[in-house]
Amino acid sequence: MPKLYEYFGLIVLFYSNEHEPIHVHGKYNSQESKAEIIIENGIIVAIVMKEVRGKTPLDSRTMKKFQRLVEIYKEDIVTKWIDFFVYNREISTETITQKL
Repeated sequence: MPKLYEYFGLIVLFYSNEHEPIHVHGKYNSQESKAEIIIENGIIVAIVMKEVRGKTPLDSRTMKKFQRLVEIYKEDIVTKWIDFFVYNREISTETITQKL
């Protein structure tokens, strides 16, 4: 379960048995949502926020933080997905200490 980012209590991660489309999970306390990154012809065309079955979704304030983080780091997330799931490379956690 590689953790990509920590952002004021919000944890952004992949689960190690993930599937496409490329997506990340945002966890805060017992809440969890996910963001799917939609790619067409090698270009990121959309980010779709979704609930995770069986989990309480992120509250609206935390969801806004999660959306902002994914929007800013979307290319990095795709690179980390490829590194982890295709090349089996380890992912280091980045702690974000400034407001996005």
